[in-house]
Amino acid sequence: MIVSIDKYSGFCWGVVRTVQIAEDQLAAARASRNVYVLGHIIHNPKETQRLEDKGLTTISVVDFPRLAHSGAKVIIRAHGEPPETYRLAWEHGIEIVDATCPVVTKLQERVRKFWDQGYQIVVFGKKDHAEVLGVRGVVRDQCVVVTSVEEANELVELESKTVLFSQTTMDRPTFLAVRDVLKTRISELVVDTMEDIATEFHAKDTICGQVSGREGQLSKFAADNDVILFVAGHASSNGKVLFNVARKANQKTYFIENTDELQSEWLEGAETVGISGATSTPQWYMEEVRNFVEMMSNE
Repeated sequence: MIVSIDKYSGFCWGVVRTVQIAEDQLAAARASRNVYVLGHIIHNPKETQRLEDKGLTTISVVDFPRLAHSGAKVIIRAHGEPPETYRLAWEHGIEIVDATCPVVTKLQERVRKFWDQGYQIVVFGKKDHAEVLGVRGVVRDQCVVVTSVEEANELVELESKTVLFSQTTMDRPTFLAVRDVLKTRISELVVDTMEDIATEFHAKDTICGQVSGREGQLSKFAADNDVILFVAGHASSNGKVLFNVARKANQKTYFIENTDELQSEWLEGAETVGISGATSTPQWYMEEVRNFVEMMSNE
C-alpha cells in the first residue's frame, strides 16, 4: 500500500501566522503562564492541545474580570473578534495580542465601510461561527446571515441597497447560488470585491482563496487515490467544505479527527491511500496518520 500526503494540504498562511504569534508569546512569557487565547486558537484539537501543553490557556470574555490588571496577555485568534471585545479588554487593563487573519480583518473593514454608507449587509455564513460573530459585532448585529439557498429564498424582498459578503471559509458554489437567488429579491445588489467601491457591480466575493484555490488540486488528488482520509477538526468550517470537494471526486473519502476513528475496512483492497486536511490541520498530525495507516497495512 502506498500512502501519501497531499502536498497542498496543511496550514494556510493565516493559521501559520497565528500559531507563530502564539508560540512567540509563550516563549517570551516563559514560566509566567500569563498567555491566554479567546476561544480555541484554531479549529483543530490536536494543535490546540499542543499549544496548551506549552502553556497557552483558552478562555472566554467572561474571564476578563478575574484577569483584570494582572499582566495577562490575551491573543485574538485567527477568526477575529467584534469591537466590543477590544473595549472590554481595555476596561480591564488586559493587553491584546491581535492574531486575526489579515483576510478576516480586511473583511471586517469592508463590511464596516459599506455599512457606514447605508448598505444593508447580507452575510453568507454560519450565524454563530466565530468569524461571523466578529462581522456581526462590527455592524452592531444589524445584518442578515444566511447559511443556505433555502434561507436566501425565505428572505423578504429588500428595497434598500444591499451588499453580499461571505464568511471566508464557505464554499463558492453555494455562495454563487445564494447570490443568484438574492439578485431576484433585491433591487440593488453588490457582491463585494475586497477592493474600493466602484460604480459597476462586481461578481467576486470574500471567500478565502486558500480554501477555494485548493478545490481543483484536491479533486485531482482524491481521484488519483483509491481511498482518501481527510483529517480535520469536526468544528472546522473549511474542513467540511474541502471534505465535500474530495468526496465528490472520490466516494471512498472518509473524515477523521483522530486515528481512533479510522476503520480498517475502509482500506480493504486499496493500493493507494491519500491523506489530506483542512487549512487548520497541522502537517505533523497528517504525518502521524500516515504512519498509523502504514503500520496497519503491515500487520
